[in-house]
Amino acid sequence: MSAHGDIEERLSLLGRSFGGLTGLVEEHFIGQREVVEQLGLCVLAGGHALLEGAPGLGKTTLVFTLAQALGMDYRRIQFTPDLMPPDITGTRILEEEPGGARRFSFERGPVFANIVLADEINRATPRTQSALLEAMQERQVTVFGQTIALDEPFFVIATQNPIEMEGTYPLPEAQLDRFTLKIDIPHPSHEGLTAILAATTARAPLEARSLLGSEELLQMQALVRDLPVASEVIEFAARLVALSHPHHPQAPDGIRRLVRHGVSPRGGQALLMTGKARAAVAGRLHVTVADLEALAPPALRHRILLGYEGEASGVSPDDLVAEVVAAAARG
Repeated sequence: MSAHGDIEERLSLLGRSFGGLTGLVEEHFIGQREVVEQLGLCVLAGGHALLEGAPGLGKTTLVFTLAQALGMDYRRIQFTPDLMPPDITGTRILEEEPGGARRFSFERGPVFANIVLADEINRATPRTQSALLEAMQERQVTVFGQTIALDEPFFVIATQNPIEMEGTYPLPEAQLDRFTLKIDIPHPSHEGLTAILAATTARAPLEARSLLGSEELLQMQALVRDLPVASEVIEFAARLVALSHPHHPQAPDGIRRLVRHGVSPRGGQALLMTGKARAAVAGRLHVTVADLEALAPPALRHRILLGYEGEASGVSPDDLVAEVVAAAARG
């Protein structure tokens, strides 16, 4: 079999595995197909996800079900105002040995897992939120001068309540930028709500079965990363990033008036990597502009920082992303 045929066969297998994974998650997280698919693409791209929605929409259930379906080590951290950084990364404890000697040993924190759920991350102080920065970017933790690598694969999936709710702290820009996608979870439709109530009040929910393992997922991620991207698609991603900045001469009017800072290069990387994942799931050997347009809202909405006028106007970041996409498409 040719190399081209081998890649097609691997992409076909990847698509079937992805379909099985998202289908299983949807059995437990009902009526939110787009949310499940976006989270799955983020996992394939090797990134971190930020889930935002009102309390009670099943954000924790979504992450727990995904962890079960992936069959990986999972830890949940409930973020509260009194949570401290060592509660996340771990700390040193003094132990006494049989001979009476004493020594320090490192007690690993819950960040040492394949999938870490940072539940209600914006209820903790910025100092505690920052404990995740090194882990998310470098896949390592430094404690008391000792650097310890995290196991692969490693994902942080954080949930947050809307910032206007009482008792929340806004995530710093540096923290937001490390999330590959920000996935908004809407209230379910009437049909979806009916299905949720019927499924969750009749009997105790069954645990999701494990479909994938660490090694298989790492192979899928490697295939996604190796997928080629044409120069014109990379150029389109670069235009999206550039046009999101208010000082760019061709920036849309809404960006110039309402935005304080635009998208970072990391946002362009997130867009291309999730675009690769979307193409791979579809069995395509190439990424298209349509892939980037479809993923622009979750990849860019949290990276467009509004100015005072933008905050006062109540404009949606998604509307500004739409303006940027339209301007980039015009060239």
